[in-house]
Amino acid sequence: MNMTYAGTGVNYDAMDPFKRMAQLAARETSGNINRLNGGEFREFEPSRGESAYLIEAAKSYFAHVEEGLGTKNLVADAMYALTGKSYYDQIAQCTVAMIVNDLVTLGALPLSVAMHLAVGTSDWFNDDKRTGDLVTGWKNACNLARCTWGGGETPTLKGVVVPEAVVLSGSAIGIVKPKERLIAGPIQHGDAIVLIESSGIHANGLTLARKIADKLPEGYLTKLSDDRTYGETLLDPTHIYVGLVEDCLNLDYGGNIHYTVNITGHGWRKLMRATQPFTYVIEKLPTQLPIFDFLQKHGPVDDEEAYGNLNMGAGFALYVTEAQATQVIDVAKKLGLRAFLAGHIEDGDKKVVIKPKNLEYAGETLAVR
Repeated sequence: MNMTYAGTGVNYDAMDPFKRMAQLAARETSGNINRLNGGEFREFEPSRGESAYLIEAAKSYFAHVEEGLGTKNLVADAMYALTGKSYYDQIAQCTVAMIVNDLVTLGALPLSVAMHLAVGTSDWFNDDKRTGDLVTGWKNACNLARCTWGGGETPTLKGVVVPEAVVLSGSAIGIVKPKERLIAGPIQHGDAIVLIESSGIHANGLTLARKIADKLPEGYLTKLSDDRTYGETLLDPTHIYVGLVEDCLNLDYGGNIHYTVNITGHGWRKLMRATQPFTYVIEKLPTQLPIFDFLQKHGPVDDEEAYGNLNMGAGFALYVTEAQATQVIDVAKKLGLRAFLAGHIEDGDKKVVIKPKNLEYAGETLAVR
């Protein structure tokens, strides 16, 4: 029987209604901002339901994001026990990436990132190798994200977090300045879809991946087709796409960048996150990475489930004019990222069509706003 993400306990159909309920309640608080500085600050209402929340000022937009690593640290803990390598420098980068890659979707460049590290017992901090790797990785990730590490919080939550684990997350503030650098559409018929490679599973789908490890005789030490172990491959650090977006914005103030998508939860369904009713047609796929072949084989996980929940080799997407696509691909190449023209956008019902896989995701399968 094929595995599903919902079957492992991560069910977006259960979570998404809460997200929408929270968004509706949150809208009712937006007027509280207006009291400040004679009403200079106000909510940028179209950002509700996007990956980043924006507050509009006279000459800029301020952005705010809160994100978390998920359960990837449990894989790091298992591999630490097996190999003696902590991998916490890599999952630090994954956590920062989850935060800042959401922030830049609207053109906001990160100013400051804060770490939130919740433990079940303060004894967790006694492992100098692990904590040292975490600090080093977080600092390096902030440099990759071109921002400062502003601080954080380290609560001990006995009875909430199990002693051997941590909850790793964080938040960031960013800025869009000048206002012309805002990426907020509108998407247009004929826009090109440029996909940017992922480094692997990133930080989404690890609950599914851990369940698969439980089924393998050699667990995380099982070898993939490239002779790397399953565990080390799962822990490849997530790409940080801040430099890509910033350098693209520097080309033309973002006027030809109509929309961007951080491909995390909900997989390629995220390609239709914008409110406008368009059909997103994918005609070319990224080179399949060994990790995704492995997940699909050993789950087993079929194509519909995989592309509907995992990044499947594409970590970020930009919707640009056809003329801009080559420029975006060139910027990515200079940063060491692989990018390619994957498809186009056309008028029609809201859906994602992945032609090489004969897959189609209707608009109602992505109910995040």
